[in-house]
Amino acid sequence: MRILLTGGTGLIGSALLKHWQNEHQLTVLTRTVRPGSSAVQYITDLAKVDFNQLDAVINLAGEPIADKRWTDAQKDRICQSRWQLTEQLVQHITAASTPPAVLISGSAIGFYGRQGEQEISEEYQAFFPEFSHDICARWENLAWQANSPQTRVCLIRTGVVLAADGGALKKMLPPFKLGLGGKIGSGDQYMSWIHLDDMVALIDFLLHNDQISGAVNATAPKPVTNAIFSTELAKRLKRPALLPMPAPVLKLLFGEMSDILLYGQRVIPKKLLDAGFQFRYPNLQQALAALAL
Repeated sequence: MRILLTGGTGLIGSALLKHWQNEHQLTVLTRTVRPGSSAVQYITDLAKVDFNQLDAVINLAGEPIADKRWTDAQKDRICQSRWQLTEQLVQHITAASTPPAVLISGSAIGFYGRQGEQEISEEYQAFFPEFSHDICARWENLAWQANSPQTRVCLIRTGVVLAADGGALKKMLPPFKLGLGGKIGSGDQYMSWIHLDDMVALIDFLLHNDQISGAVNATAPKPVTNAIFSTELAKRLKRPALLPMPAPVLKLLFGEMSDILLYGQRVIPKKLLDAGFQFRYPNLQQALAALAL
């Protein structure tokens, strides 16, 4: 297949490139010129892409949401890095006479906003209005405009992606390896996670399964509370987890951004399960054991 990928240097995008490079013809949108290969072409300008010649577009680009304190300027960067590119991609797709058959576009479980213990499938509608929801809602709405009889749109609401060398886990590891880890706040907030290998597999699954469209929860089927996650991570590292991070301290350090750590969602990947997708790592213990930590 001929695939355009944005966000190809990120955690998920890099893993997709590695997985697909010998299987598909890949064009990767990047900010800087990079050497390509027979299987991967790097471009810096969408104008160089003939969307009539593409089979699929995978849109994963966006400023990391938890790398910096949420100043007004940073909030704008987080939003515009997602919204502007998605809007451009949709314009190219809808202008094509023979557009790509599928657009798989990024989103996040932050779409649901902070939630309690209730299990949340893709049909859930009682969203909590906050910044994370606002980002994802417009991001999804923009992407959905590409939906047509010619182009199927999937919106992947991604949870915490577990990988040894990137993402949230990489930031968590240093204190936990020193025995300084622990639950965040009350620890009762749910963490909906997914192993990187399953994330790559489900995107590949969506690429080929033309019966799935719309929102798709990209999380493992067994979310856990932050307290359980902290205990299991410490156990995997053979370290104690005795030093919790109190909510007031977290708010002082990170401001509004602390909300994504102090509150969570109990998300279930109903669409994937109903479609027969098989998770390689459905349980947290399995997922952590498979990582080279």
